[in-house]
Amino acid sequence: MASLSPRDSSPAPAKARAVVLLSGGMDSCVCAALAVRDYQPAFLHVDYGQRTERRECEAFLAIARHYGVRQTMVVRNEALARIGGSALTDSTLDVPVEGVRPGIPITYVPFRNAHFLAAAVSWAEVLGAPAVLIGAVEPDSSGYPDCRPEYYRIFNQLIEAGTAAGGIRIETPLIALRKTEIIRRGLELGAPFHLSWSCYRNSAAACGVCDSCRLRLAAFAGVGAVDPIPYETAYLERSQES
Repeated sequence: MASLSPRDSSPAPAKARAVVLLSGGMDSCVCAALAVRDYQPAFLHVDYGQRTERRECEAFLAIARHYGVRQTMVVRNEALARIGGSALTDSTLDVPVEGVRPGIPITYVPFRNAHFLAAAVSWAEVLGAPAVLIGAVEPDSSGYPDCRPEYYRIFNQLIEAGTAAGGIRIETPLIALRKTEIIRRGLELGAPFHLSWSCYRNSAAACGVCDSCRLRLAAFAGVGAVDPIPYETAYLERSQES
């Protein structure tokens, strides 16, 4: 039997650290799968007073357990709920159910991702992690302005100017993908879609009619796959009739 050379027996190089923003939704679930493949990840979730926070946090923790990621953090941001202006944080505003329309919807949380990224970059600086991953998506989305590539290009400049050592980069591996492409990528990676949660309105069974549910369902249908999360009986009955 041929003996292994020193090169053959050398251990694989250690993966770099990365902080991964994980809401628990479909896109962040695939982003987490990519991070587990390419990095040694730490998962970060932000409670900002959103309607479905309890369910989203359950999804976050379940995905972390699925991948065996023990370095997790849940941070609370009280500012966004107090500021309001979004149907996700203000109970007096209704989440639209009429379908995705042009323009910025009322579910946009003003400048939300800047709050998320600030916490993630701070943690990355402490951990010595050179990357922060976020599952922002521009095509087939609700049109939020903080999901555009230019936003992250400029934010990376801010990080260089505002951190002690620099060298931390925000990565947006899904930003140019359509939702069907994200589903395909997730299926290839074995992403645990059954553990994720995307609904803006409900926490027990997804409503099927808010923007987030519609985009998610259309993406699964577009690749000929069945969304594995539960949906309201009323929505399922309407779908069968149409």
